[in-house]
Amino acid sequence: MKPIIEQDELFMLIQKQSSNLIIVDASNHKQARENYEKQHIQGAIFVDANEQLATIGDVAAMGGRHPLPSVEKFAKVLQELGISKRSHVVIYDDKYGGNSAARFWWMLKAVGHDNVQVLNGGYQSAVLSKLPMSNQVTVHKPTEEYAVTSWELPIAEIKELVGNSQSEDYLVIDVREPNRYKGISEPIDEVAGHIPGAVNIPFMSNLDENGCFLPSDMLKAKYKELLENFDTDKTIVHCGSGITACHTLLAIASAGLPIPKLYVGSWSEWSRSENPIATDK
Repeated sequence: MKPIIEQDELFMLIQKQSSNLIIVDASNHKQARENYEKQHIQGAIFVDANEQLATIGDVAAMGGRHPLPSVEKFAKVLQELGISKRSHVVIYDDKYGGNSAARFWWMLKAVGHDNVQVLNGGYQSAVLSKLPMSNQVTVHKPTEEYAVTSWELPIAEIKELVGNSQSEDYLVIDVREPNRYKGISEPIDEVAGHIPGAVNIPFMSNLDENGCFLPSDMLKAKYKELLENFDTDKTIVHCGSGITACHTLLAIASAGLPIPKLYVGSWSEWSRSENPIATDK
């Protein structure tokens, strides 16, 4: 199944009223739940990224701002949401897929769930495309236990970057905005800058002027040239806290290329752990 679904394709699925279809609003900001309750794609459930897609600790220096939950906790979340191994899950958010939709996609793929897609263009494109909307909160009945044992997609830990971020054999991709990478500004974490050796490829560069993903052939041309000289297990993608990095992993998957490692702790962990910080001021 291709990782990105178009608005017209989702419309056809809604019209068919498939019992396996689970639409998810994964928007992640202070007004996200309130916005969902006002209007969302018809039949969509709401997922709280902070509560259901992460296990947030007291110390961001250990795992960053959005550490992954245990696979056991995530399996319980899926069961409570009504998602089974038979479900066709379509996820969207209101930041063109970069505000937790791609994170949920990655997590589902990482537990072996293949029938999962992200809506191209997110909520904004859904509105423009006149997909059916509703203000009725949807809750599915819990399903049977979702059996998983481990994260199956590759994950990088901080110790791997400490020893290898500047190695010629490694490619470290920072998908944050250029000013954060350069050390000019930092709106969220305590220190601006980047991991020494990391290259900056902002996740927004995966999108066209309308906020939709570039066609898969364009993404392939972009990332194949970048990735072809590095082994997948030595290619690491990160952001601020392991959320928008998944947007780039989604773009790479859409290009038909192997999915590199996700550094979940990302800048929020690195910058709090007495590691060297580079700037381009």
